[in-house]
Amino acid sequence: MADDPIDRVRAAVTDRAELPGMTLMEHLDELRKRLISAVLWLVGGVAIAGLFHNHIVEYIQKPLFDSGLKMTQTHPTDAIEFLIKTSMVAGAIIASPFILYQLWLFISPGMYANEKKYVVPFMTTTVGLFLAGAWFGYRWVLPDAIRVLVLGFGKNFNHMITIDDYTGFFLAVILGLGVCFELPILMFFLSLFGLVDHKFFLKQWRYAILVIFLIAAFICPLPDPVGMFLFASPMLALYVVGILVSYYAHPNQRKAKELTAA
Repeated sequence: MADDPIDRVRAAVTDRAELPGMTLMEHLDELRKRLISAVLWLVGGVAIAGLFHNHIVEYIQKPLFDSGLKMTQTHPTDAIEFLIKTSMVAGAIIASPFILYQLWLFISPGMYANEKKYVVPFMTTTVGLFLAGAWFGYRWVLPDAIRVLVLGFGKNFNHMITIDDYTGFFLAVILGLGVCFELPILMFFLSLFGLVDHKFFLKQWRYAILVIFLIAAFICPLPDPVGMFLFASPMLALYVVGILVSYYAHPNQRKAKELTAA
């Protein structure tokens, strides 16, 4: 029964509950402070993005321009909505390190002292992986998707790519891949809190590969299996990295190191 995931989750929660912490009202007050700080950082990020909105718009439209295409405005408010939406998303990305820090400050009271040292690696890796996923989507997925879906399958049709449609497609690819690249971070925290360990991820490798290839099939614009494999490869590599991170982050491994050092 010790290897039962439910028992491990129950044991981890019980173990955390024994940590000296705050009362319910103190938790709520802390949550309010962190939410206010996160919102202020978000507003600041959106303001900065608004100042550079011309560059952001140019950056977003570049994959279309490189293919000889343009967005079509079908409603008088499409352009201003496009500027607002893109400024908000770009502002959220700019403010993300500071928002993540507020999240870390909120959960840190429920962590052991030796776990709090992960704050800098956590923030750096989280932002870095998200930007890597976004860049992978922008540099490879988006241009190939436009080339195959619009210029390939749609070569016999007139192209009217609306602002709203392209913005939704752009954000789905960029944000979707950015989130997918956070897989090692998720595996890290599940192991850090003792909910699962690296053995669990190793046992579930078949299901992990299946899910990764399903995601790759969804985001890959190329109709052949080779293209799908190319898109799945980074996520497969990140899963392996996540297993290694899970091994070193699990409480049992940390306790073994402490006993060896003693």
